[in-house]
Amino acid sequence: MSEPSALHLEGVRIALRERVLFDAITAVIPPGECLTVMGPSGCGKSTLLAFLAGSLDPVFTASGGVRIGATDLTNLPPEARRIGILFQDDLLFPHLSVGANLGFALPESVRPSAARRERIEQALADAGLEGYADRDPASLSGGQRARVAVMRTLSAGPRALLLDEPFSKLDAQLRADFRRFVFDHARASGLPTVLVTHDEADALAAGGPVIRL
Repeated sequence: MSEPSALHLEGVRIALRERVLFDAITAVIPPGECLTVMGPSGCGKSTLLAFLAGSLDPVFTASGGVRIGATDLTNLPPEARRIGILFQDDLLFPHLSVGANLGFALPESVRPSAARRERIEQALADAGLEGYADRDPASLSGGQRARVAVMRTLSAGPRALLLDEPFSKLDAQLRADFRRFVFDHARASGLPTVLVTHDEADALAAGGPVIRL
């Protein structure tokens, strides 16, 4: 795995026809730190994440650049960017076991079955879900499913992490616990992270700079 590098947003401007959503945003997110983008629903927060991930709908116009370290991502397709993203929903594959969901994300370089099983078991241990590899995702609680979704994203070896309000559908206690889980793992992995949210508690937990829309 490559050494962690900072995520750079360089003069990012995004517009929907005459409406400018973001104008000349420039930021550097060091490894293990989080930039929070706050604003009400519908203001375009998720659009910024789509631009960073390379999946921006062509109805939008965008300019500016994105890079990780010295690697310019601006014109790369999503699969070449190696950016992980977590959404409000966990999006686990219902036809795969918990272990198979985690295995799906592993790089092709982890080919021997013993090595893949070891990586899956380690991910489950990190999530506090030892012995859950053969479980049906439908049998898990909401908090457990959310932790599996995090570990699946991290298993792919991303170079940066995007968080699209992943805490919003959990109750208050689960939300606090899950915030700690996500940010602890992002910091431990040295991932520059961008969070979009409308919740001040999310921004406080992230602990980094905040852009308010």
